[in-house]
Amino acid sequence: MSETETVAGTRLTLDLWHPDCWAIESTEQVGGGVLAHAIYRTPKTATHSVNGLFTAFGDSTEEVEALIQTISESPHAGEVLELQERFGRARDAPGNVVREFFLEYDPNDMVCPTLLEHGFVHSAPVRIEGGSEEWQVCFAGDRSEIEPALDEVRRDADAEVSIASITSSDRDRGERGQRLDSLTPTQRDVFEHARSRSYYEWPRGVSTRELADDLDVSKTTLLEHLRKAEAKLLDP
Repeated sequence: MSETETVAGTRLTLDLWHPDCWAIESTEQVGGGVLAHAIYRTPKTATHSVNGLFTAFGDSTEEVEALIQTISESPHAGEVLELQERFGRARDAPGNVVREFFLEYDPNDMVCPTLLEHGFVHSAPVRIEGGSEEWQVCFAGDRSEIEPALDEVRRDADAEVSIASITSSDRDRGERGQRLDSLTPTQRDVFEHARSRSYYEWPRGVSTRELADDLDVSKTTLLEHLRKAEAKLLDP
């Protein structure tokens, strides 16, 4: 491999919390989650605010509607403007139900500029659920510089940041990582638990009844979540 072909830098998945965030606060109160796609300004946007394109997702219509209602009531969020139709392909967003929307809010409540300032470049939509943000970022410096840089982010943004995963190449994430991102939180939890219990090994290390008991759900519910997860992961 030539020098120009060498994969430079480090890819990280960060679990992040910071104050005054409408998405963190809303997903902490109710189920479902949010994907943050793009932030922009327009001539009509107030100088002290920005617009963003987001996807609300969840296991049911009721869950997504409750989430959007909670977002609209947040003191840190402006008016929620839902799109008339779905944006993008179904497999690009997690959840059985999704709703795209625009939202205007204060850029001072954003953590992205602080991450950029300290060398962390956003490389995928931010996933917010359960009161925490999941950031896929690239860091161009040496690995030894990552923790000091994260300390600066923690200090400047009054944030809580932990590293969920780290790799030296985008290739390790690939299509499998993208497909995992398409699962709802429940589907991902069920699938990951089944995998950790050797459900997919031969011979199987655990039965579906045992998995259901582990997760305190019925066998029918367990199988429904598992089959939907498998369909998304295996669909060509």
